[in-house]
Amino acid sequence: MKKLIILIVSALSVGLLIYFGIRVINNSGSSVESELIEFAINDVEKIDRIVITDNFGRTMDLRLPKGAKEWTDKDGNCVQQEGVFYILDACKKIEFKGYLTDGGVETTKKMMLTQHTKVEYYINGSWSKTWYLGPASKDHLGQIMLLDSKELGMSDKPVIMSIKGMYGIIDPRFYADPLKWRCSQIFSIQPDEIKKVEVTYPLEPARSFSVENFGNKRFTVKQQNIPLAAVDTQYVMLYLNKFKKVHFEMPNYILNDKQVDSVKKSSPFCILKIDQTNGKSSTMRMFRIQAEEPKINEFGLPVSYEIDRFWGELPTGELVKCQYFVFDPLTMGHLYFPLDLKSLNLNNYEVKSPDQYKKD
Repeated sequence: MKKLIILIVSALSVGLLIYFGIRVINNSGSSVESELIEFAINDVEKIDRIVITDNFGRTMDLRLPKGAKEWTDKDGNCVQQEGVFYILDACKKIEFKGYLTDGGVETTKKMMLTQHTKVEYYINGSWSKTWYLGPASKDHLGQIMLLDSKELGMSDKPVIMSIKGMYGIIDPRFYADPLKWRCSQIFSIQPDEIKKVEVTYPLEPARSFSVENFGNKRFTVKQQNIPLAAVDTQYVMLYLNKFKKVHFEMPNYILNDKQVDSVKKSSPFCILKIDQTNGKSSTMRMFRIQAEEPKINEFGLPVSYEIDRFWGELPTGELVKCQYFVFDPLTMGHLYFPLDLKSLNLNNYEVKSPDQYKKD
């Protein structure tokens, strides 16, 4: 009887050892394999820092300050929120697409040592995961990637990942060029925050005008520093409302430092100055872009400059490319006020209704 009990206990012990051994092997294999492909971060709302480094050595350090709703760069400057949205969207929707062939693994790993985009994610201030984005898959419907995680370290093999519901590569969402990240906003001013607007045309003084806000819907509009006899309050408010949302088109990717200095030393065609009620003052100078062939301007006259875009010198001194379509409602006083058009001495001058510019 004693021997039978010993045999039963021994059999149970062996059985338990085998059972737990299988559990350990299976769990270990599942954990390692899933970590290789589990790039996703489900709790994206806990991510408060993203660092992107590209092949050119450029780094973009994105931060979400505690309690803030909008992301900034490491110095607290405004960044494009839409870009962050697409990154966090990728964090939630990234999924495994497939493995590389055995023959392609080592070649890809060697290539990715020098050619990759590195994306580091921090949760509540601590590093969590790093993505290494390599080339596109052969069908261009996925991205070859490596994962480094806080839990298990670096993946041994690159895998092919994709974003759920999207057909294409992933890496366009991840860029470190600071010019692409910076906000394009120039002015974001409410009408009651504006004390005075001055628009000066150095070479065409007859087009110069100013609008002064005294509060309680009391305004003065001047042409060449001479007050207009009658002013429509509705149109003045319509004009001042245009400063709520003013953006440039793109940063300067074309001109080098010497060319930028040359532009700034030339004569601006228009100078826009805004004085705010809080004492802040902003000045923006505008410069023509020379065209390769003659164009027809807004007055129907032939000109030698581009009629769609111009160079704008921001209050910070940076030179950016702007659209006339955006700035015409700010710099063309005849759209809102009965300026003395005869003094402009221009042929084919057409006065447009301000109603077409009512949409902000």
